[in-house]
Amino acid sequence: MCGIAGLQVRDPSLEPRLGELLTGMLHQAAERGPDSAGVALYGDARLTPPGHSAVSLLAPGDASASEIAARIGGDTAAVTVSQSTVVHSPTLAVADLEKAVRAAFPQAVITGRGTGLAVLKGVGHPDVLAEEFDLRAATGRQGIAHTRMATESAVTPEGAHPFSVDENVCLVHNGSFANHATIRRELRAEGIEFDSENDSEVGARFVAAQLAAGHDLEKALKLLCERFDGFYTLLVTTGDTFAVVRDAIACKPAVVAETDAWVAMASEYRYFAHLPGIESARVFEPEPEEVYTWQR
Repeated sequence: MCGIAGLQVRDPSLEPRLGELLTGMLHQAAERGPDSAGVALYGDARLTPPGHSAVSLLAPGDASASEIAARIGGDTAAVTVSQSTVVHSPTLAVADLEKAVRAAFPQAVITGRGTGLAVLKGVGHPDVLAEEFDLRAATGRQGIAHTRMATESAVTPEGAHPFSVDENVCLVHNGSFANHATIRRELRAEGIEFDSENDSEVGARFVAAQLAAGHDLEKALKLLCERFDGFYTLLVTTGDTFAVVRDAIACKPAVVAETDAWVAMASEYRYFAHLPGIESARVFEPEPEEVYTWQR
């Protein structure tokens, strides 16, 4: 049992409130996953200045943010938040920044990469982590959050969600994939490396492989439904897309609420109670194996 919460803001006047609204959703999700938690924030200028490439990683050792940036070199800067560090650059492409980070910290686990994307995650109670992330102060156009109750692998920072293994793409998952070990072996045979034993990472790596093959996100998720067995609700985001899909029998809970100002997805309706305009929102439960997408 895990908790999922996501919010895509359509009304620019709500962007300063993204963190406040997402914090309320994360708090409601805490009882579904007390082991660990994480968030992905698109457009939070505190962590990723506008137009900057960014790479998120689990904080390496005892190095300070300034020491991390100095070791990577160039015009990079870094911000350490709780158990995560976000490195950003105004000039390097995302792929080049990731290479520089890996060269400086070969043992570090990279948890996210993109333009204006920051991924923060760690072990601990979600409410405590939200305070450490200073999530209420976050701004931006889109955010997703996850609270984990571990079933398939150990409770570790690298096993926490979201999983971001492709540029600007993040995935959170409630449920379990029954055939993840088989698909993991197939992906490893193709040269794909993994950072954890979490079954959800297999889903993220599979989606990334389909995107790399030229499929769009909707097609990638349809292929996931064809290939993966088990129970799952997935929320997957890119820089401008918000997508939801459930397994064939829709065992794991999911609800969507939508207004002209925002679209939100959660494991339970009560996560929406504080959202502005919820009383007039269109609210529905996603159908099994139907991929729902929204774009800004």
